[in-house]
Amino acid sequence: MDATLDAAVGRISAATAVALADPLAVPAQADPADGAPTASAAAASAAPASAVRADAAADAAAEPARQQPHRRPVLTELRLSAFGPHRAAAFPLGPVTLFAGPSGSGKSQALAAYEALAALGSGATLEEAFPDPRARIPDRAVPDAQRRRGFRLGCTVDGPAGPVRLDLAVQAEPTLRIVGERLSQDGQILLATALRDPGRRSVQAAWLTGGAIGVTRAPLPDDRLGTALLPLRVAGSTAGQRQVLAAAEQAVVALRSVFPCDPRPERMRAAVPRGEGRLLGDCANLADVLRRTRHECGTRHALLAGAARTGCAGPVAGLDVRAPAGGPVTAVLDRGPARPATELARLGAGELRFLALALVLLTGPGVLAMDPAAELLSAQQALTVLADGFDRGLDRRQGAELLRLALLSGGRGHIRLVAAVGEETAATARRLAGVSVVDLTT
Repeated sequence: MDATLDAAVGRISAATAVALADPLAVPAQADPADGAPTASAAAASAAPASAVRADAAADAAAEPARQQPHRRPVLTELRLSAFGPHRAAAFPLGPVTLFAGPSGSGKSQALAAYEALAALGSGATLEEAFPDPRARIPDRAVPDAQRRRGFRLGCTVDGPAGPVRLDLAVQAEPTLRIVGERLSQDGQILLATALRDPGRRSVQAAWLTGGAIGVTRAPLPDDRLGTALLPLRVAGSTAGQRQVLAAAEQAVVALRSVFPCDPRPERMRAAVPRGEGRLLGDCANLADVLRRTRHECGTRHALLAGAARTGCAGPVAGLDVRAPAGGPVTAVLDRGPARPATELARLGAGELRFLALALVLLTGPGVLAMDPAAELLSAQQALTVLADGFDRGLDRRQGAELLRLALLSGGRGHIRLVAAVGEETAATARRLAGVSVVDLTT
């Protein structure tokens, strides 16, 4: 099947042929300064430059879950074959995965790769997904004879259709474009694309059809993820087409079910106008969302109030809002009988970040400013929260409570967390069964 699909792609340049032959290698990733191998050779190497050590206890606890098929589409592995400081790196992802390591070890780069894949899966262009593509080029990479440099990344999505691999090679210089994409399952290539003519803004694609035709060939844009376009191009009239559709839709659903979150306390203090109550990524409209949850979901609101008793200083009897008719919405902490309420504007930055992150972990896509995948019912999807600097400004008590909430939501299968944390939170997480800590070293 590999040979059939490769032949269907047609005659291509030697560099692109290498890209399709193994792991979608971006040309000219060699580093003569330190004798590093090319990107394709690095992907085949058994010793990655970024040492990845998953917490042993968490791996043991997660092993039975990995042996069972996932009922909801989720990313179970993030691969950074040649991306920023990472080479030949593969990171397993569980219900709660924390990236830890010193500054410059690549924590933020790993989350940026995940976020970019999510954006591409949602239909974004390369420019939207990678606003600064040069920052993603592997360290010390040198251009080839055509002055090209790029990066490679990929993921594995598990779900009802089984594990599906998606690998992507991107040229960042001199122009930003996709030079190769591969969607595969159980070693069988379902979709392969290659840059056939550098003068055209398209790639040659070939996907499994089955039956008498075998494969279908067509050009696809070189600035969008081909996997996300397949449901619009494949009819599903043959067994091969249905396999391609099932794999592509599973990957797209998992990639679209992502909410990048970075609460900004300086934007959360002011009263906000009444809106639809969907939380923004910076959580600036937290007060309006609390107004909505207080009236529409008493159970979640009560859980959030319980968390506030742990994460906020002083007595907390509950969370309330002040929303005069036609006026702005202000959130307050109810301090109990005979005590004045405290407006959120008077809380510390760590307390505000804690409340916002707790709300995200206790809620779902319907309360978040995101476009959930329409292919499946919300009950059949798992939302992944991406949080770089997850514990920024938090103390140990607040960090531990957020991990408890993440495990609570992750245990139900609806919410997953992938975050970058400092050493203090990582030390706490290593003692918790069900939390995977990925330790990065420079």
